[in-house]
Amino acid sequence: MNKKINIKQLVRENVAELKPYSSARDEYVSDGSKMIFLDANENPFENGVNRYPDPQQRSLKQVLAEQKEVSTKNILLGNGSDEVLDLIFRAFCEPKVDNIITLPPTYGMYKVLANINNVEEKEVLLTEDFEPNSEKILKAVNQHTKIIFLCSPNNPTGNSFSEESIITILGNFNGLVVIDEAYIDFSKKESWLKKIKEYPNLLVTQTLSKAYGLAGIRLGICYASEEVIDILNKIKPPYNVNELTQLRALERVLNQNQVRLEVSKILEERKSLFTVLKEIPFVQEVYHSDANFILAKVDDANKRYAQLLEMGIVIRNRTTQPLCENTLRFTVGTEEENKKLIEALMRL
Repeated sequence: MNKKINIKQLVRENVAELKPYSSARDEYVSDGSKMIFLDANENPFENGVNRYPDPQQRSLKQVLAEQKEVSTKNILLGNGSDEVLDLIFRAFCEPKVDNIITLPPTYGMYKVLANINNVEEKEVLLTEDFEPNSEKILKAVNQHTKIIFLCSPNNPTGNSFSEESIITILGNFNGLVVIDEAYIDFSKKESWLKKIKEYPNLLVTQTLSKAYGLAGIRLGICYASEEVIDILNKIKPPYNVNELTQLRALERVLNQNQVRLEVSKILEERKSLFTVLKEIPFVQEVYHSDANFILAKVDDANKRYAQLLEMGIVIRNRTTQPLCENTLRFTVGTEEENKKLIEALMRL
């Protein structure tokens, strides 16, 4: 456990002194009583969405807190994980001063958000086995390094990082460690969520876009210490998660049986697709995956991508990414979609 962490020393000075906007729905929280609301300059004619949404998404957070066995005070919800990540940058990284560390090949939005927020991005490549090089990462840290981003299971490689390497980073870095678990529901590995009490510098981000099938509603989640969540709440837009998103997300997270069924089907299809890919002549290597996609090395990624596109199948060409030359990323589709993909691959 890292006992040296002082979150107050990591937050930007102007954010620490910031007084957040107090919305009408922050000042009065309904207890369910029948009230006449004349406080927020809303249109009074009821249509289901004429009122502002709950700025703290209390009903949804309560369900998530029970399912994840954390407090609602450990949860921040955002307009997709991208907003959550952006809020972390804005709260803790001083533009033109601070830096962050990413581990390519990885999720591209870390770099984009660093550029948007005018924060230096230091890149420390993963090893040939797609694992974090803890020693090199810690050597890259300086007094202005605020955040290390770990995507596990990693996108685009699909593997989960070793527990040993993550613990080494958590225990020896005095900044924030963000573990992006967008694909955790497809992995047998346990979420790092249960470690947030042990490591005050740990932030775990998850999403409803993948296993929950709600990419269209944009709902991202950050789990962290109460102190970190309080800071992020200070700078988030007051109504960043709309009413329709809250209602649809609540309906879905309450239907865990259906989510588990769909995840199970995806895992079955992943296994079948993995087996077939290994038999395709132009596929040179198929990488282990803990996600809902598979990365494969082929003879000519640009050529094979174009061929599949002509056959009406869109995959992701990752050949431009570090350590990913001539690789293609295949999202696991339905049984019918995967059958068409396999038929197409066999005709090439």
